[in-house]
Amino acid sequence: MYRLLVYGMIYLGSALMAYNIYGFITFIRSVRKRRSWSGKDRALFIPVFLLIVFLLGYLTVAFFGKPDLVVASILFGGSIFVFVMYRMLSSIMGRVLENEEIEARLLAAEETNRAKNEFLASISHEMRTPINVIQGLNTLALNNPNLPNETRGQLMKIDDSARQLAALINNILDLQQTESGELTVSQESFSLKELLEQIDSITAAACKEKGLRYIPSFAACTAQDYTGDAIQLKRALLCILENAVKYTDAPGTVSFTVNCGEGNEGSTEIHFVVQDTGVGIDEAFLPRIFDSLTQEDASFTNRFGGSGIGLAVAKRIIDQMGGTIKADSTKGAGSTFTITVPLMPQSGARSEKETDPCGDSHADGEETKLEGRRILVAEDMPINAEIVANLLELEGAESELAENGLAAVNMVQQSDEYYYDAILMDLRMPIMDGLEATRQIRSLERKDARTIPIIALTANAFESDVQASLAAGMNAHLAKPTDAGKLYDTLKYWIAAATEPGR
Repeated sequence: MYRLLVYGMIYLGSALMAYNIYGFITFIRSVRKRRSWSGKDRALFIPVFLLIVFLLGYLTVAFFGKPDLVVASILFGGSIFVFVMYRMLSSIMGRVLENEEIEARLLAAEETNRAKNEFLASISHEMRTPINVIQGLNTLALNNPNLPNETRGQLMKIDDSARQLAALINNILDLQQTESGELTVSQESFSLKELLEQIDSITAAACKEKGLRYIPSFAACTAQDYTGDAIQLKRALLCILENAVKYTDAPGTVSFTVNCGEGNEGSTEIHFVVQDTGVGIDEAFLPRIFDSLTQEDASFTNRFGGSGIGLAVAKRIIDQMGGTIKADSTKGAGSTFTITVPLMPQSGARSEKETDPCGDSHADGEETKLEGRRILVAEDMPINAEIVANLLELEGAESELAENGLAAVNMVQQSDEYYYDAILMDLRMPIMDGLEATRQIRSLERKDARTIPIIALTANAFESDVQASLAAGMNAHLAKPTDAGKLYDTLKYWIAAATEPGR
């Protein structure tokens, strides 16, 4: 019995050692297949060689030696120790390989996201360019006083459709920016009163056109100036209000109420409440109302239009601003959206020059006109250049064309100081792009180099494009397709801001 136990432990240890050798060989094969392995192949086989030597030692003791229980226990224990170490090594290697696969998937996802962003930037530029042509030519055609009423009506419908398409493209890009983390929120002083007046004007016109009753109500606290991102806030609020108008049939009602409450650390919580008497939302769908590209009923797309993007964009903007947005609704009885945004109140009044850059006044209140102004248009596409020139001509302004950034720099350099009142600069141009052209113009040794208004007029509409334009030295960034009125107002504002006494 004693002899059977001794030899049983030795033979079991030998079998386990043989299994360990097989396991290490399998392990080595898997390691050598990994791209991350950069060691020498020979080093991998050292453990296998040692284990084979141990196995031969086991067999030598079994056949030629006179082992006792102590020797048998040592040999069997050694096999178990090697087995345990092999299993631990396999487990650790498995974790390493799993982490490598996760890292590889993350890198692949980042690469896919980068490619998607590049595609969206490219396709955005390509889509905005023809829409800009459509809207520009349509605006010029509508200014013809001899148009028959039927043709004028058709052109107005074309303009509405082009604006809807432009808004859809903007929403898609906004959604992509918020999901990729590219959306940035600025902290600048702005007039909440002026912001609400702009929103009120747009919403009132939309309700009137659809035959809806519009009820605005703004508390006295809205007359104060605050610090925040007026552009993003306006975009989010318009998404909610446009949604309310869209899903409310005449003779329904849309109300827009704004009041204030005390926030944390001296801030003011601004509460925006949008209520409508529209189709309402089913209670089961409410938790998904702010998800991207979702609609409760696909038939709504045919009846009301829309893509399910607006609410998702609004939610992400409000979240980025540190606010909250919630929806309450009853199917068939309307919906209520409550947006709460913390804003820091500003003390003191701002000067006229600090107000909305789409204003059209000097600091002294005198109206700025474009008549007689000379504008340099840097644009490589002839049709776009022609449209801008014609739009400027409607306001009595003159324009000169530079077909690329280098030409724009040369034309400024070769002209008299203050010859140009402003520059409209495209970003994507051959030979020299608009960013580099702006930097070179700003560095010229002439009195007007630092003050001449340079305004980006481009199909590049990402937030990163806006920041790049401002960083290069531009005064403002207008994305195509640009409303003619916005173009005029921006030019008037920056020309007024750059005008010096006695110039």
